[in-house]
Amino acid sequence: MIAGLRLAVTLLTIVPLGSRATERRVDRGMAGTAMLLAPSVGLLTGGAAALVLLAGDLLDLSRLLAAALAVAVMAAVTRALHLDGLADLADGLGSGRPAADALEIMKRSDIGPFGVVTLLLTLLIQVAALAAAPDPVAAVLIASVIGRLALPWACRVGVPPARSGGLGALVAGTVPARAAWAATAAVLVVAAAVGAAFGGPGGAVRAAAAVVVALGAALALLGHAVRRLGGVTGDVLGALVETAMTAALVTLSASR
Repeated sequence: MIAGLRLAVTLLTIVPLGSRATERRVDRGMAGTAMLLAPSVGLLTGGAAALVLLAGDLLDLSRLLAAALAVAVMAAVTRALHLDGLADLADGLGSGRPAADALEIMKRSDIGPFGVVTLLLTLLIQVAALAAAPDPVAAVLIASVIGRLALPWACRVGVPPARSGGLGALVAGTVPARAAWAATAAVLVVAAAVGAAFGGPGGAVRAAAAVVVALGAALALLGHAVRRLGGVTGDVLGALVETAMTAALVTLSASR
């Protein structure tokens, strides 16, 4: 369990908790544990963003500027890994090409027009939603955890990899469906508790709704990606995290 958590942090953030010895021991079992524990890594990324928001309050920054800085910090803590996956998936799916060609487009180092537009719109929505949230600190913590809940579902048994190699091949099909449901229940409880602590009963309801909406958006994108590409890749996983987190932030920004 500890090795899986260390791997999750190493894979999903810039925090170097892994070691060469651990990397040599990585197998599909450990990878599955890492994906199952991925939501907990959201506490790290969301916590970093929350500190920025609190600092913004102390410095009397505008909500919009503080939200932009918080989103920038989350990108830095993750090496923009998930944003890169979102852009690559947008280029691949937007090309309209067959699966093999779309996957080849996704492997390129450059970003095409679909990727650029998708990145810009996603970041704008994230910043605007976070700035509009009744309690931005609670929102960024909750949304960061919910965003990574997409990973156990994308890596559950029955979801194939799109390629024979890479991160997708390592983690695809490693999480039992019952474990994904258990992770969802845990995230739902934690999100509702945090929402209630910051916003009372209304905050708990918004947090629970955010879990449902975000997971629904992620699963819809996952289904489309699997149909078009034949399975998941590392880029698909990153895109799912950003999609779920964005949907959660939008839901949490509702004032009622």
